[in-house]
Amino acid sequence: MLSKWAKARACLSPIFTIRFISSSSYSYSSSSASIHPIPIAKPLLPHEALNDVSSKELALSIKDWFKSRNDVLLDRIYEILVEKDDDNVSRRRDTELNRLGFRLNEELVLKVLNHCIDKKKGTGTQEIYACLKFFDWAGRQPGFSHTRVTFNAIFKILTKEKLMNVMLSFLDKFKNQRHGHNVRFYDTLVMGYAIAGKPEIALQLFGKMRFQGLDLDSFAYHVFLNALVEQGIFDVVDVIFKQITMRGLDNEVTSSLRVKSFVKQNKLKEAEAFLRGLESSGGTVNDSMLGILVDALCKANKFDEAGKLLKDFWELKNVPMPAAYDKWIRNLVRAGNINEAMEFLRDKQFLEGYLPVAFRYNVLIGRLLRENRLMDVYDLLLEMREGKVTPDKGTMNSVLCFFCKAGMVDVAFDLYNSRLEYGLSLSSMAYNYLINTLCGDGSVDDAYAVLSDSIDQGYFPGKKTFAILARALIRVNRLDKMINVIKFALEHNVPCDDIFCEVIFALCVAGRADDAYRMHAELSKTGKVTDRNAFLEMIRAFSTSNRGNMASKLLIEMQENGYTPTRYLYRSVIGSICRGENPENHFLALLEMQLSRQQPEPDIYNFFIDGAGHAKAPGLARRVFDTMLANGVEPLLSTKILMLQSYLKGGRIDDALNFFDYMHNAGKLGNRVYNTLLVGLCKAQQANKAHECSRWLRSRGFLPTLQYYEELVNSYCLVKDYRMVVKVIQEMEQDGRQASTFIGNVLLYHAYWGQFGALYDSFVNFEATPKEASLSSKLTLGHLVGLFSGRFNKVCQDQFLENMDEVVSQCFPPDLFTYNMLLRRLTMSNKMDNASQLFHKMCMKGFEPNMWTYDIIIRALWRHGKIEDAKALMYKMERKGCAFTYRVGLIRRQM
Repeated sequence: MLSKWAKARACLSPIFTIRFISSSSYSYSSSSASIHPIPIAKPLLPHEALNDVSSKELALSIKDWFKSRNDVLLDRIYEILVEKDDDNVSRRRDTELNRLGFRLNEELVLKVLNHCIDKKKGTGTQEIYACLKFFDWAGRQPGFSHTRVTFNAIFKILTKEKLMNVMLSFLDKFKNQRHGHNVRFYDTLVMGYAIAGKPEIALQLFGKMRFQGLDLDSFAYHVFLNALVEQGIFDVVDVIFKQITMRGLDNEVTSSLRVKSFVKQNKLKEAEAFLRGLESSGGTVNDSMLGILVDALCKANKFDEAGKLLKDFWELKNVPMPAAYDKWIRNLVRAGNINEAMEFLRDKQFLEGYLPVAFRYNVLIGRLLRENRLMDVYDLLLEMREGKVTPDKGTMNSVLCFFCKAGMVDVAFDLYNSRLEYGLSLSSMAYNYLINTLCGDGSVDDAYAVLSDSIDQGYFPGKKTFAILARALIRVNRLDKMINVIKFALEHNVPCDDIFCEVIFALCVAGRADDAYRMHAELSKTGKVTDRNAFLEMIRAFSTSNRGNMASKLLIEMQENGYTPTRYLYRSVIGSICRGENPENHFLALLEMQLSRQQPEPDIYNFFIDGAGHAKAPGLARRVFDTMLANGVEPLLSTKILMLQSYLKGGRIDDALNFFDYMHNAGKLGNRVYNTLLVGLCKAQQANKAHECSRWLRSRGFLPTLQYYEELVNSYCLVKDYRMVVKVIQEMEQDGRQASTFIGNVLLYHAYWGQFGALYDSFVNFEATPKEASLSSKLTLGHLVGLFSGRFNKVCQDQFLENMDEVVSQCFPPDLFTYNMLLRRLTMSNKMDNASQLFHKMCMKGFEPNMWTYDIIIRALWRHGKIEDAKALMYKMERKGCAFTYRVGLIRRQM
């Protein structure tokens, strides 16, 4: 299990699990906490801890702590209450609740109501109705009558959840069933309407009571008073205070409400004066009153005054402090003073044995988690367990988040899978942490399952978590699940435009262009705009699959969304149209639509002529050219060049020459047009025509470009007319042009792969190259071809093989392709040492090896039995993200 813990070693104490597990055998009775303190296990050495404790044992230990809540009965009651309602279920619910055989009393009713509210997820209301169902059922049971306390509890729940209509309906029903409950009737109504935010009705009922000679009791008075204070009706508050005082009902609750009233009115000095006066006069000051004022001072950013107030009352030694400490710690954390809060907690624990309730621990832990202070979180969790603080829902969520942050996703996921055993209901934060951690751990399917559960429970992850999960699903090619995640996001209005576009991109790459378009359509329905890159990828996908109609549609949509298509995008769309059915109709329809969108300009015509030319559809290009003339748009020189290229690319050589004549007769042409004609003829495998035209143009003062010579040499080499290759090179040199890298590579390639020695023999027969060469003098291209073909003496060949790149550089600048050719020549000559030296020299000169470089070296090493060296190079390829060639892949499978 050492590997399980290696991820957490940097941030967790190695005795973490030992201390949790060692205390699992102790009792969790909170009543005995102060009598039987839990001993702390002795620290173990790191390796002992890591070897002795497994993640499974740790998870079991944590589960035992969670189960100490002992809410089995409450969980069962809740399960019965949340069943979907119908007549049969209602009858069965009564039966099953009766069958549980618990003793119904005020305390249990309050526990059930609180437990149902604790189960509440998101904005769901089924837990509220579960409270109402149990309250109704309990009121109908023989031997039990609701008390003012239980009524007050249900009123508070309904008010807090803003279910005022339900609350008022409940009160109206209670008025109509006056004798349905053995409880003070008017007291309940006054409390209920006051809590429900209807003080005018509560006052009317209170007046009616007094008119009938009735009065509220102490409990009802204080509930009524608290509701009035909460609603800020201070003129009535003063009246009720007087009524309470006149009847001698003043107590600690009254004093607390006086402090609360001062605070609500922002009379903090009066509140402090009241508390100090109460204490000096011998009255009772409790921590609730003190906590209310401390909380108010902190919220007013008067931390110094709040701290002094705490210190003064602590020194009196006769005022309980825990509630005030809780408020102080919470406000310190809220203000970002986490270190001060932790220091205060430690001091009070050491001096007074102060132990916060679970809620206050949760506040501290939540902030520490956000700051990644995992050791402090660990200390607090262990402290809670050793102090027998019963974990609540917040604590359990914090523990799960803690294990996620600590890198122990296996423990966190185990706790998640076992959540029903101990009633864990995950919070949105816990869901976010768990999904993020599972994605980082590579458990993407598990993360998706957690997302589905979170949505069922009424939570949807934040934008960041959503993005992490979506990208993880893209990475492992779970595209259907990824689509579902996107739909969830749309339904919950999660801002994720950038992720949408990544999803569209991934679907296009996977060949699912239709799904990508549907995703784009869904995004458009929400009023959001698909970004430019996503449009480009969808158009590429539809163009590649020859669905020109869809590609055209997307091109128009792209423009409608404010994006300007490029020449290359038009080229792609037009190409797909030309490869599909009815190309002419679709092509002309798209042209007409584009012309209708804007003032006809030469550029748009150029795009369509260029696209048709690349699609080898010169007839369509000519239709565009003629349309341009018919619309009165004067063709630019670039337009005419594109038209000429269209004929040449489409193989219509005679039409190209005729169009050239038309251009020539229309006016003087520049070198750009001449070069276009010559290069186009070469690429169309019309080398002789190109050569003939070049001589005619040279006679008129035109000097052919180096590009022309490159294409002409390549064209003659392809048909193995090496005599003409030598002649063209001689003409090139006579024109004062040096051989380019491209020409040099073409010659080396044909010297190596062509008919043995045929290219070199052509150089010799043309009397352009002597039959022997000395490496000490400057070499010609003919010499280089001869050396590469192996036609010189052994001494000269050996010298060449030792310094190939330097010899080559005398004739032309080498590039990566050149080095790959040289490496292949060396490896095929079994010169592995020379090949290794050349490989390192190439890297030192800044050339980055590609897949073919590695292919050459790895295959040579394999042939020579150097398996480990071949493996090392394969590993290097993988590390660099370099793809394997087919033959290297075969070698890899054989290793």
